[in-house]
Amino acid sequence: MSLELIDVHKSYPIRGGRRVILRGAYGRIARGEKVGILGRNGSGKSTLVRILGGVEAPSSGRIRNSMTLSWPIGMMAGFQPKLSGADNARFIARIYGRNTESVVESVADFSELGEYLRMPVMTYSSGMRSRLALAVSLAVDFDCYLVDEALAVGDTRFGRAFAEKIERSGLILVSHSPALVRRLCTRAAVLDQGILTFYDDLDEALATYNAL
Repeated sequence: MSLELIDVHKSYPIRGGRRVILRGAYGRIARGEKVGILGRNGSGKSTLVRILGGVEAPSSGRIRNSMTLSWPIGMMAGFQPKLSGADNARFIARIYGRNTESVVESVADFSELGEYLRMPVMTYSSGMRSRLALAVSLAVDFDCYLVDEALAVGDTRFGRAFAEKIERSGLILVSHSPALVRRLCTRAAVLDQGILTFYDDLDEALATYNAL
């Protein structure tokens, strides 16, 4: 089982031309691997996260995935605003073949939304939506978790629960912090000026990134 990038290109039209995010990216991440993707601010990391998570399509090329990969952790992609938080949790549980009430119970416990869990998501504050998204992410087991560095650090309740999850799962961590990638990952890739380069040697990846 793996996730593969096959000649993936991504660009956006801008005034006077196009902004290129990916220029023919190739790479393979096997089930159980913990891979960091390093990039400076503005390099297109957020776009890459959305592409890997299936939230956004590449301009050309394709992503071939044969393992269960989480949506980008913390994002509300796939949530239906007119449904309650509980019904959204049930919907996602059914998609992944999980016991619906077990998932809802876990979400209720972790999110601490109380009565709001039975109210439409469109009535939630941004903080409540984030708590729901994180709770659902933790309630469903995946082969590999896709996460932004901001959610992987700190001694928060989510951070501790997340650390327990990735001990027995794979990880794709998108970050600009070499120290965090060294702590959580065993391989890394560097995104620079649209070129995504994977390295089997973590030290080589970090040295290349630090030299940018």
